[in-house]
Amino acid sequence: MSTTIKLPDEIIFQAKQYAPINSRSIPKQLSHWAKIGKIAEENPDLSYHFIKDILYGLQEYKHNEVSNYEFG
Repeated sequence: MSTTIKLPDEIIFQAKQYAPINSRSIPKQLSHWAKIGKIAEENPDLSYHFIKDILYGLQEYKHNEVSNYEFG
């Protein structure tokens, strides 16, 4: 489901700058920022880089790109 929303011009301008760098469309860039922001609000003790690493790990798991870790 999609919904039309109004955003400040500055946020749109920034999304237009960041989207191509991250190989995303402008809506996907805004969605990414919203997702990261929601996770950060729910977990204020986690850094942005830690959140990003968790999301990368979840993607790897989702695509079965994992292996067992053996200690010692």
